[in-house]
Amino acid sequence: MPFNTVSISKLLWFKNVRADEEPVDQKKYLEEGCKPKCVKQLRAYEACVKRIEGDESGHKHCTGQYFDYWACIDKC
Repeated sequence: MPFNTVSISKLLWFKNVRADEEPVDQKKYLEEGCKPKCVKQLRAYEACVKRIEGDESGHKHCTGQYFDYWACIDKC
């Protein structure tokens, strides 16, 4: 079912945004609220970054810890 002006207005109503206004992306605000719940994952990522900061080979990385942190935020 395609969106029409009425259905768009209903979707935007809960944020008090008129249909002719650009909606504000709430994702960054939601993520900020979740970051305190993911401190353990953030600390693991920061510890990894500190451990490998002198690596010149490019083989060491903290991709796993980085994704663990963002997975925690996404789950929240």
